[in-house]
Amino acid sequence: MKILSFESSCDETAAAVLSFDDDGKATVLSNIVASQIAIHARYGGVVPEIAGRAHCEAISGITYRALDEAGVTMNDVDAVAVTAEPGLIGALLVAVNFAKSLAFSYNKKLIPVNHMRGHIAANYISNQDLKPPYLALIASGGHTSFVRVRDYRDMEVVGGTRDDAMGEAFDKVARVLGMPYPGGAAMDKLAYEGKPCIKFPSAAIRDGTLDLSFSGIKTAVLNYINSAEQKNEQVIRADVAASFVEAAVSSVIAKLGDALDRYPDVDKIVLAGGVAANSHLRAALGALAAKRHVGLYMPEIKYCGDNGAMIGAAAYYEYLAGNFADTSLNASAYADI
Repeated sequence: MKILSFESSCDETAAAVLSFDDDGKATVLSNIVASQIAIHARYGGVVPEIAGRAHCEAISGITYRALDEAGVTMNDVDAVAVTAEPGLIGALLVAVNFAKSLAFSYNKKLIPVNHMRGHIAANYISNQDLKPPYLALIASGGHTSFVRVRDYRDMEVVGGTRDDAMGEAFDKVARVLGMPYPGGAAMDKLAYEGKPCIKFPSAAIRDGTLDLSFSGIKTAVLNYINSAEQKNEQVIRADVAASFVEAAVSSVIAKLGDALDRYPDVDKIVLAGGVAANSHLRAALGALAAKRHVGLYMPEIKYCGDNGAMIGAAAYYEYLAGNFADTSLNASAYADI
C-alpha cells in the first residue's frame, strides 16, 4: 500500500510518499521538505502568520514533486495522511485543509496524525527491526517528553518539560550568544571548541517526577553573560556553549535514568525529534544505553526534523486501526500524544 502524507505544524512544508510491504516495512519513495528558515531568520524565530502564508505558497508544488519523485499518481495512492495536532494552528490548517480536499477529490482514506507520534515513528523508517514496547524521548523545538510506548498506538507521556522545550532553549541561548536562527546546530558545533567549566543549573526537577525545566538554564546563561559584561570580563562563547550543552544533556540523561529505574521492564530507548540530531545528546544516550544494557534506536539525521515521511510512518498504524477522518477534520494547536 502507498500513503501520501503531509506535515505543516511549524515552519517546514513537507510531503512524502511511503510504500509498505505485507510485513509493514516502509520504503520512502519521496520526502520533500520546503524549509522556511531563511524567511524567519531575520526575526530570530518563527512568526506564525508568515509561516501559514508560506505553507499556502509551497504546499501544492511540493505535492507535485513528491508524487513525481515517487513515480506515482494519486490513483496509485491508498490514503492521504496529515498532521492534525499539535502545532501552530494557522500552519496546521494549511495542510489539514489541503489534505482533506485532496482525499475528498480522489475518494481516498484520510488519516489524521499526531505530530509527536510522527517523530517517534521516524524510527520505524531508520530501524526496520524496532518494535514496541520501549521508552521514547521526544526532544524538539516545541516538545520534550518521555513517552512510554506499549504498542504502536498505545502511548503515555510519563514526564517532560514544564516550560521551555529543549530545542527552544538551545535556540534562545544561541541567540544570546549572537548566533543566527536556528541556533541548535551552531551550538552543537561550538560546544566542541570550549570547555564545560561554567556551572549552570540542572533542568532535572528534584521532586520524584520525570519532569524537566529548561527556563532556569536559559536564565542562568543570560545572567552569566550580563554579569560578565558589567564587570568588563571576557565571555568565552565556546565555554558558555559547552557548559550549557553539558547541563542540558546531563539533565535529560539523569531523568531518562530515573525512567529506566521506574520501568525496569523497558529494554529499549528510542530518540525522536529535531534535537535528536544533536551529536552530544546522541553520544550521551549511547553511553547511557551501554551502561544500562538497553537497546538504543535513533532516526537518521534526515528524519529528525519535521518531515512528511515520519507522518506517513505513523499513519500506517492508524490505517491498520481504521482511524480515518472525514471532511469535518479540524486542526488542534494543543494535544497530548
